Amino acid sequence: MADELKPATRRKASFGATLKAVFWSFFGVRKRSDYEKDAQQLNPVHVIIAGIIGAALFILALLFIVKSVVGK
Repeated sequence: MADELKPATRRKASFGATLKAVFWSFFGVRKRSDYEKDAQQLNPVHVIIAGIIGAALFILALLFIVKSVVGK
C-alpha cells in the first residue's frame, strides 16, 4: 500500500489548487470535469491537510457567529 501512495504524493497540483478544490467541496458545487481533473492531479496528503484546515476554519466561523448572537 505504501508503494501505491508514493506516486500519488508526487502529483503536480499546487497546495493553492488543493485549497481551492477543498473549498468548493465544502461549498458543494463542483463540475464533473473539474472533479476528474482534480482526482488525477491533487496530492492526497495536501487534500487531507487542506481538509483539516478547512474544517477548523469552518468550526471557528461557527463559534464566532454563535458567540456574536448569544452575547447580545
